[in-house]
Amino acid sequence: MGLLSSIFFPWGLILQALAILHFIRRRPDTYWIFVILFLGPLGALIYLFVEAAPDLTFLGRQSARGFSRRKRIRELESLVQVNTAVGNFEELGDLYMDEGRLPQARAAFDKAINGGSQTIDPFYKRGACAVLMGDAEPAIPDLERVVAKDPSWDFHRAEGLLAHAYALTGQKENAEALFRQATQTSTMSETYLNFADLLASEGRTPEAREWARKLLDKKHGMPAYLRRRERPWFRKAKKFLNRLPA
Repeated sequence: MGLLSSIFFPWGLILQALAILHFIRRRPDTYWIFVILFLGPLGALIYLFVEAAPDLTFLGRQSARGFSRRKRIRELESLVQVNTAVGNFEELGDLYMDEGRLPQARAAFDKAINGGSQTIDPFYKRGACAVLMGDAEPAIPDLERVVAKDPSWDFHRAEGLLAHAYALTGQKENAEALFRQATQTSTMSETYLNFADLLASEGRTPEAREWARKLLDKKHGMPAYLRRRERPWFRKAKKFLNRLPA
């Protein structure tokens, strides 16, 4: 056993280092750090197989999609110079959003709307871009238009974003009423955390803590792939709770 350990010693350390690095970056359940540290290379191998391997598969798919998406963006950027059809700008805006390029996405949806788009989707996405960029006031008319026509748009995210826009512009009564309406049917993490933030801003710490904990409690019933996708929200909720007064 001692000889075997000495042979695999450097590789065991490498496995543990890789596992710890992944743990720090991805922040899965806390018990994994004890598995890595106390079970040594075997624990690291188990961790990498259970937690890191699915991430690598996901990242591989995302990289392939990202390459295809960026190629299509370049095509559309050339196309809209000669063909200003509304659909081209809508597709370009969607792709920009997927890439996280919110100012460009917002501008593309603006052109689609000014070009006579007949659907509420570009209004919703232009408003969403504005809110996510911290420019809440001009987002309100767009999101109000969407919610008036279809309150459940994008699984009630439109309601949640409009409520957040109200909160950011000081319309706290309207914000709370709409947050409560949205959370009757939606369990979206973004909406829960934005509602908690509103409550905290009003000094309603116990209620704010309750909504942040509701967000964290969701992960117990989630399949592993959803927990991985929601990890950024879980981390934000934990940081939010740590900032609240005891």
